[in-house]
Amino acid sequence: MLIVLAFIILFHLAAAILLFVATIHNAWWVVSPAGGDAFYVDLWYACNATCYSLENSHTADAAYLQAVQAAMILATILCCVSFFVFILQLFKLNQGERFIFTAIIQLMTSLCVMVAASIYTAQKQSFHAASLQQGSYGSSYVLAWISFPMTLIGGLMYLVLRKRK
Repeated sequence: MLIVLAFIILFHLAAAILLFVATIHNAWWVVSPAGGDAFYVDLWYACNATCYSLENSHTADAAYLQAVQAAMILATILCCVSFFVFILQLFKLNQGERFIFTAIIQLMTSLCVMVAASIYTAQKQSFHAASLQQGSYGSSYVLAWISFPMTLIGGLMYLVLRKRK
């Protein structure tokens, strides 16, 4: 049982690390112009040698970008909260009970990641400047999509998991 518990904790921590990296790292969109420095665009900034804010990211026209920012931050916070709730329930639950509250929080995390990555996929051309539209998805975008099934599987594991001796 201790091995299963260690696996679940490591799986949850891996998902949290992926969410942190996907949210913080500046590689959601990568533009590599011929003969020039690559531009890395995250949810807040576009960077090559220096960073500058995304155009119109603070206006109502970019509400979808703000939704992606909020959903990724919320997903990261919910993943951390679900880990602490799991540790708390590990000591407080009676024998034979399920980790339902942890599962609900982790499934909400999965939903937030899916919403954020889906909005980014659908609106990627809308919030990039014309000079940045000829790029491709970066590593942070891929990590966000990888963290989606990880948090979903983690939430389902918590639904099935029962506390034992």
